[in-house]
Amino acid sequence: MVKISDLRMREVINVMNGKKLGLIKDIEIDLDAGRIKSVVLPGNGKILGLFGRNDDVVVPWQKIKKLGMDVILVELADYTDTNQSMLY
Repeated sequence: MVKISDLRMREVINVMNGKKLGLIKDIEIDLDAGRIKSVVLPGNGKILGLFGRNDDVVVPWQKIKKLGMDVILVELADYTDTNQSMLY
């Protein structure tokens, strides 16, 4: 069993391009079904993360391919990094 607090400490990586997307900011839960609906990642900072943020990135649970010990692998073919100056 995995705790939500454990998920929030794992780096999320897009397997389509190898980019680090960040840590989980929030989790959407379907209370009727008792399942995780999606995970929410913070948007990229506009200028080195100092001045504002882009919209959050919502990753549907179906796009999560593997929950590892240190990372969460997701498959987001349509995700594009709008900030090329982001340092990882």
